Amino acid sequence: MAGRPVDYQRRDELLDAVVDYMVERGLSELSWRPVAAGLGVSATTLVHHFGTKEQMLQVVLERLRRRMFAATSDTAGPHPDVAAAARAVWERTSDPRMQAEFRLFFAAYGRALQAPEQFADFLDHVVTDWMTSLREARTPGTDPETATRTATLVIATIRGLLLDLLATGDRSRVQDAAESFLSALER
Repeated sequence: MAGRPVDYQRRDELLDAVVDYMVERGLSELSWRPVAAGLGVSATTLVHHFGTKEQMLQVVLERLRRRMFAATSDTAGPHPDVAAAARAVWERTSDPRMQAEFRLFFAAYGRALQAPEQFADFLDHVVTDWMTSLREARTPGTDPETATRTATLVIATIRGLLLDLLATGDRSRVQDAAESFLSALER
């Protein structure tokens, strides 16, 4: 006898709830019983909708990555130049209300780097989504190699500044460095 089919609308609702749970609690809380209890469902429900814990983690990371990219892209607005896009990304990512989300992001990034074959999709997109977006935001007449170099610097600098901010909480110092970087991009 085959099991009941997965209700994909319910799966999406559960997935968003699991992502929110993970943002609040972190990766260390990723086990069936605590997640199920936190969501008010059974562990069996989670297994039915996501398969294994590793499969659930993969889709959680995918949803988190897509959610973060979409929210930051919306902040930048349509057709920004690279300086405006970088400023919008920094403003959203450094917002104190986003700290938990980005802590989870960096924890997930580290986990993916430890098991690249398991998290290949996450690793394939975590840089390329931004690389593509920032290259498209280049100033007219900028050659592709320069656009790629600039996009790489923007991604690395913003992620480095964000890691520093999350690790130290020294908002004044990090914001000053970010402003220096962003002002240089605008020139």
